[in-house]
This record gives sequence, C-alpha cells and structure tokens, in this order.
Amino acid sequence: MITTALRTALVLGSGIAALALTGTAAQAAAAPTLDRDVAYARDGAIYVTRGAGETRLTEADGNSRPRWSTDGARIAYLHGGELWQMNADGADKHRVTEGAAAGAAYSPDGQWIAYSAPACLGGPGVYRVRAAAPHGAPEVLFPAACKDQAAPAPTAPNGPATGDLATRLSKDDAVAWSPDGTKIAFRGGDCESVFDNCLSIGNLTTGMERTLAGFGGGGSADGFATVPAFNADGSKVSWTTAAEGEQVHVTEANADGTAHRQVGSAQDRELAYVGATGKALVAGRHDGRSWLVLVDLASGARTPFRQGSQPSVRA
Repeated sequence: MITTALRTALVLGSGIAALALTGTAAQAAAAPTLDRDVAYARDGAIYVTRGAGETRLTEADGNSRPRWSTDGARIAYLHGGELWQMNADGADKHRVTEGAAAGAAYSPDGQWIAYSAPACLGGPGVYRVRAAAPHGAPEVLFPAACKDQAAPAPTAPNGPATGDLATRLSKDDAVAWSPDGTKIAFRGGDCESVFDNCLSIGNLTTGMERTLAGFGGGGSADGFATVPAFNADGSKVSWTTAAEGEQVHVTEANADGTAHRQVGSAQDRELAYVGATGKALVAGRHDGRSWLVLVDLASGARTPFRQGSQPSVRA
C-alpha cells in the first residue's frame, strides 16, 4: 500500500511512477500549453510562460499590465504606476515616461507605444512615445482638442488601486491599438460630455471618436467599460464591463460597435485574444483565486491556464 507520506501516484498502463505534486507545481503540471508566449501579472510581479515553463521577470514590487511589443522582443508594463519597458527576458528595465500612466499598447509597426494619462481637459487622454529609447516627449493622440495644446505636466502616480474588483477595474485606463494601425480604443474621450464612464474608439487619421459603450448619464445605468482588446484581424473588439447590479464580465462586439454579446463567465475580465485561433485568455476565478483561463469563443469551453491576471499574448 502506498502511504500518504510517500505521496506517489502510479500512472496506470505505463509502469512509470511519478511524484504527486501539490500547490503551484501541481497546477503548472496540469495546465495546458500554448504555441506562443504569454505575459501576465501575479502578486505584483510580471511572469512569462514559454511552453510548459514559467519565468518571473520582475520582483513583486508593484508591477502590472504587461504588453508584448509587435515583434515580441520587448514588454511594456507599469511599475509603481509609471510606464516602463524591458526586454522579453527581463533585461534592460527602464522608465519610458514620467508620471501616472495606464496600460500601454504597441503600434502594429512596432515604432510607437500608446498609453493613457491625464489630458488637457482633465479626463484620461491617449499619448504616444517612441518604442525605442530614447523615447522622446509624449505626443497627444486623443482627445483631438488637446493636440494643439502643450501636454500637461506629469501627474504623480496614484497608489495601488483599492476597493472591490469592479471598483478597481472601473478606473483602469489601459488602451488597445487596432491591428491595421488606424484606431485606438480607450476609456473616456468626447463621450464624457454625455456619460460618466465610457469607452471610445478613436481614428488616428481623422481624430474622430466613436462611443462603444457608455454608462451614467444620457438615461443609462451606472457602470463602466474598460481594458479593450482587438482580435487578430481587427473585426472584433472586447472590453471588461459591468452595469449597476451586474457582475463583472467581458463583452465582445463588431469593431463598428454592433452585435454586443457576453463571452466567458461572470467575473471574467481582461480578455486577450490568442491569435486567430478562436480562443482567448481571460482573467477569471479558479480554486478561489485569480487565474488565466483559456476560453473557446465559439463553444464557451474553459480550461485553467496559469494563476494570475492581466494576460498579454505574443502575436
């Protein structure tokens, strides 16, 4: 008889004895693998999976919102509420911009990093800097009304977000750049003249904005829409949302704002598309903790992937 102290398990039919694993080791052994790298946050540190392995790239000291560069050579992330960048192996960590910033997105040509920070009108705005150091002075992208004005002085970063999950997510200003390079999705914009909280898509050529979702004002219920993401061909856009009385969830729509639908389960958030596979990673709940969960967007089938949140999938 095999005792508890030995903690072994026999693999039937193989004749191979394997050590039984517990905790994180067991979870990693059972997790599926993807054919592309994934960056994510856990307990204040940035991690990357490559196949079945997991590598921690930063210390656990206030790091969040990792985003892969277009070529996979670098990762933009937030450190202490400011925008930083590092190589894909964790080397060359350095600050990109001074002052408060939110989750970044690389342009499809890899030349620029877009991010959100306070704008000239007081609400969140979108800026860009060069992806390669020296990164240069921030350039205003949205709102268009701020383009002819000097960029505001950097705002001191806020402390770590507090409150329940919905409260924390409602203040997240992460942005997304469309695959064709022509549009950026971001929280706020011109729609704030109507709504208390809204999500916009801005056209980089014309400076025009279109509202994807709005809450509070205009006769709508209170709520939020944040953390946008485009799918691989730019035909779909998703975001994390909740209206008053709802649980946090992910909404997906056509890029023109039509055909809204919920994907995943209640408490899912921060969707990242896995290429053109018809699957996505979301941050959801598993074993009472925040986990990345692989979701089949057609069938809804779910597979726990890694413990963590804020996934970014390398293209």
